[in-house]
Amino acid sequence: MYIVTGGAGFIGSGVVHHLNRLGVDDILIVDHLDGGEKWKNLRGLRFADYLDRAQFLELAQACRDRFAAKAVIHLGACSATTEFDAAYLMENNTRYSQIVCRYCLANSVRCINASSAATYGDGALGFDDDPAGLDRLRPLNPYGYSKHLFDLWAAREGLLTRFASLKFFNVFGPNEYHKGDMKSVVCKAYEQIKATGTLRLFKSYRDGCPDGGQMRDFVYLKDCLEAISWLLEHPDANGLFNLGTGRARSFNDLARAVFAAMGAPYSVEYIDMPHAIRDKYQYFTQAKMDRLRASGYAAPFTPLEDAVADYVKNYLAAPSPYLADGADGA
Repeated sequence: MYIVTGGAGFIGSGVVHHLNRLGVDDILIVDHLDGGEKWKNLRGLRFADYLDRAQFLELAQACRDRFAAKAVIHLGACSATTEFDAAYLMENNTRYSQIVCRYCLANSVRCINASSAATYGDGALGFDDDPAGLDRLRPLNPYGYSKHLFDLWAAREGLLTRFASLKFFNVFGPNEYHKGDMKSVVCKAYEQIKATGTLRLFKSYRDGCPDGGQMRDFVYLKDCLEAISWLLEHPDANGLFNLGTGRARSFNDLARAVFAAMGAPYSVEYIDMPHAIRDKYQYFTQAKMDRLRASGYAAPFTPLEDAVADYVKNYLAAPSPYLADGADGA
């Protein structure tokens, strides 16, 4: 059995969908479904059972493998960079991940964990996933710090060579619709352009960076799923790995790609950035991909324009935008 925590969420439901496409449906989904619309990500997916995160946590704490698990893909977390309840994040993200990790290691179960590029802070020290530099990183928000604490714990305990932990960069793609303000810029851009014909982007407050010139390593969900699938097939590929494309692109580039995919005339308005986030804003992210490549992963990453076109045309503009109902539905 494969266990996918956060399995009803954005990346998690994508992992379940990808496993289904490979003919796997012996899957336990672990998540917490509230009054939102995350449950819609489960429609069309094949899985054996569902457990609330609290139930699974209680079982995992006993460190006994009651599921005959082949692997745990641990994606369950609060991923809101605007969540400032640090105590909640440390309990939900850091401690929960430690328990899942211990459960996997105690039972020789393959573990793939979700870390985050938010651990790099303002990027002044670069985006190198070498664990030797972990102590120097200074995340900008409690979410990034909660993920960083887990990485530090795993390094201190000497565990980073026994499982794979992925520092996801700016992931976009189908099944993110329940995420509210945490949806990707691609998804928000499509909605804004469809409603108004214009896309609003933040002004720049840094010398030398034009409005819309802020840069991110935007990575398509489908490429992340291919990397996770490869790691499942290569249990000896362990360590802390960046998961981006290795190429930063500007928000203006992203805007042009969305307008082109929609066949709409280019129209961007630059708006003031809220004061609350100006001193916490990342102007540049770019994954250093050497470590994942050195582990043996050789698949190419989809160019931004092609990824945006696939997302817009085959999901956002389709009758149903969900992964299981899209162009490559199971």
